[in-house]
Amino acid sequence: MVAATLLVAAAAAGGGYYWLQDEFLRPGPAVQAVRVDVEPGTSVRGVLALLRSRGALARPRTIELYLRLHGRHLTVKAGTYEIPAGASAAAIVDLLEAGRVVLEALTIVEGSTFSQLRQELASDTDVVTTLAGKTDSQVMTAIEHSGEFPEGRFFPDTYRFAARSTDVEILKLAYASMQRVLDEEWAGRAQDLPFATSYEALILASMVEKETGLASERARIAGVFVSRLRQGMRLQSDPTVIYGLGTSYDGELRTRDLTTDTPYNSYTRVGLPPTPIALPGREALHAAVHPDVTGDLYFVATGAGDGAHHFSKTLEEHNAAVKQYLARLRQAGAGAASK
Repeated sequence: MVAATLLVAAAAAGGGYYWLQDEFLRPGPAVQAVRVDVEPGTSVRGVLALLRSRGALARPRTIELYLRLHGRHLTVKAGTYEIPAGASAAAIVDLLEAGRVVLEALTIVEGSTFSQLRQELASDTDVVTTLAGKTDSQVMTAIEHSGEFPEGRFFPDTYRFAARSTDVEILKLAYASMQRVLDEEWAGRAQDLPFATSYEALILASMVEKETGLASERARIAGVFVSRLRQGMRLQSDPTVIYGLGTSYDGELRTRDLTTDTPYNSYTRVGLPPTPIALPGREALHAAVHPDVTGDLYFVATGAGDGAHHFSKTLEEHNAAVKQYLARLRQAGAGAASK
């Protein structure tokens, strides 16, 4: 009798083991992908219960027992997880153990300003906002770069991050990216540039970024600014004036704006502005340290609608190009009014 009882017990134990194994490996009940948010500090039992409530697991206590019997001490990283439709408990546990959280994306646009970047971060629902109401100076302190002016310091790119990452984490990533790219470009710079620091290169790159969206023109525009710097000429860049106007700029640049002195008015002051005026991309950074110096000292939009500019070596040629540009604007305005 004792032997028979032991055999029954062994059979039951074996059956229980295979039943647990089957529960762990069989397809799950989710008929479509399920997203779950795991809060920091949530226990394994809490995570499994959450998965059941969202329809991704049928028997969380059974899975917990399976893990305990197999000595698997699951540690779940906080974040958002996407559970595929029909995912087995085994597949879900592997996903949680690996911390494969859902990655969101945020794109910092070339030529945008730090203010616009802050607005983008604040409006992104996947980003945890910790910097609301803080000054730019306080933001730089929060990312461990106290005393630095923020404009131009963050590299325009598409960043992938775990949902509910903080704005500080993303800014640190973008800052480090800009510093790396700037260091690379500065190390390979052309000789005899009319500025001595990588920060000045960053300032010039931001001007190039705002002056043209055409990759083919960036080095040539940088060359115009470099030639002017060498000759002690004012840079006369409208985007610097606009940046200096700040929130008072209403979309129209007037004569009084060009003649009213500010630290950023490159019509009234010689040399580079005191800081960058935007977030430049790699092409603009490369152009700033590898300018195409052709002898051109002027440029103006062609007005052809393709974003191109006419470059001139003399003031006379430049004035003629400006007249042609204004004529095209008048012609375009007359055409629009007649429709």
